[in-house]
Amino acid sequence: MSYSIVIPARYASTRLPAKPLRDIHGKPLVQHVFECAKKSGADDIIIATDDDRIAEVARGFGAPVCMTSVNCATGTDRLAEVVKQQGYDENRVVVNLQGDEPLMPPEVIDQVANNLLQRPAASVSTVCARVASAEELFDPNVVKVVFDAQGYALYFSRAPIPWNRDQFPTESLAANSPHFRHIGLYGYRAGFLGRFVTWPACVLETTESLEQLRVLFNGERIHVAEAIKRPGPGVDTEADLRAVQKILATA
Repeated sequence: MSYSIVIPARYASTRLPAKPLRDIHGKPLVQHVFECAKKSGADDIIIATDDDRIAEVARGFGAPVCMTSVNCATGTDRLAEVVKQQGYDENRVVVNLQGDEPLMPPEVIDQVANNLLQRPAASVSTVCARVASAEELFDPNVVKVVFDAQGYALYFSRAPIPWNRDQFPTESLAANSPHFRHIGLYGYRAGFLGRFVTWPACVLETTESLEQLRVLFNGERIHVAEAIKRPGPGVDTEADLRAVQKILATA
């Protein structure tokens, strides 16, 4: 298995300013993510940023850095810039590991890369986990996914899909329900990223505020698998940061 990891890291987070550099037990958040990535089977790991402060810190703990444009609207745009700068072959698999995911299991990173390597019909791979509660199912901040018998995505939504006609809208969850939450870890073919960033946002994407719907709208396939290990929480807020600090204190 041969693949690359790119870790997009933005300084200007609206909910948690300077997020990649926030301290967790003497190390910046982005270093914890990098060290997590190093436990995977990736050949190379690059931190992609547009901020000199993040670049300086990353180089200080030995991470390769790729400087990208301040005009990158999304992490996917930043990934596409890295692919272009690095000159990756169009079939190279590149995993996008978000810079706020210090508890992503390395086995799951490998799983995403391997699933894409094994499926030439797919341009993108990702993972999901079973929805654990009705609260999670009906939370619009939790993205749900449905997929076909071969594991290819049919749709992603902030709504509770599939909709149980006979049970809903009561806020309950049946045993063994077919509901899955999407986990935001992606594998891409390098050549696909070059195409993706040329497409305008589609109506489904803007309606749901979900960038991955642009992939399906344009006829490309996303493979979805249930994660072999459930990831820990990411860091979006001060409360998330405290939770991760607590988890890593006992790791």
